[in-house]
Amino acid sequence: MTLVPTLTPLRQYDTCRLIPSRFADVEDSVLAPLAEDDAMLRDLFDLDNATNERLRGESGLLPGIGMDELVFGLPNFRIINAAFTYARPEGSRFNDGERGAWYCGFSAETSLAEVIFHKTVEYSEIDRFDDSTSYQCLLADFSASFHDLRGIDAYRDCLDPRSYVASQALAADLLEAGSMGLIYPSVRHAGGTCLACFRPALVGNVRKAQTYRLTWAGSPHPAVEIL
Repeated sequence: MTLVPTLTPLRQYDTCRLIPSRFADVEDSVLAPLAEDDAMLRDLFDLDNATNERLRGESGLLPGIGMDELVFGLPNFRIINAAFTYARPEGSRFNDGERGAWYCGFSAETSLAEVIFHKTVEYSEIDRFDDSTSYQCLLADFSASFHDLRGIDAYRDCLDPRSYVASQALAADLLEAGSMGLIYPSVRHAGGTCLACFRPALVGNVRKAQTYRLTWAGSPHPAVEIL
């Protein structure tokens, strides 16, 4: 029988989630310059929408999450839904490849450390630290009870910096049992705290805060500036 973490009532405001700025900006579609007229643009939209995981999820076409779980009509609802409908094929620490989660840090420093780690791993794989990219900080508020991994040695394998096997197994069991999500110590920022929220409806009052630019210039340690 799987050991179940304790539940902790959480009221946490101003949690920080970082996403690439291109996904947060309100701009004309990148497809517009490719179209010669409105009819061609509509065809391009139809083609793009056929492979848009968020739109497929909002139409009830994804196996990992039902459209009844997603949110509509709220500020930034598309960004909320995208977190749950666009999962990495290999999954992340507390989700598999079929269903995403809303990951955030209790501080911007923690979220930056998490993003910098994963981007640096990508650049290490190609042995090239030469890039500059911007990230939008999205603040969100939470008021619910979450399973809590903090300070419990029994879940040390779920915080393995090199493996998601144990953490994904735990998350799958908890999700099936109706869990709202997990509070856990940041693996990439000593002393930091993270939240993986499993339920779109709990992601409250999403709004934009600072934009950060991360610049790698030959070193695995990027310069960080606020735009």
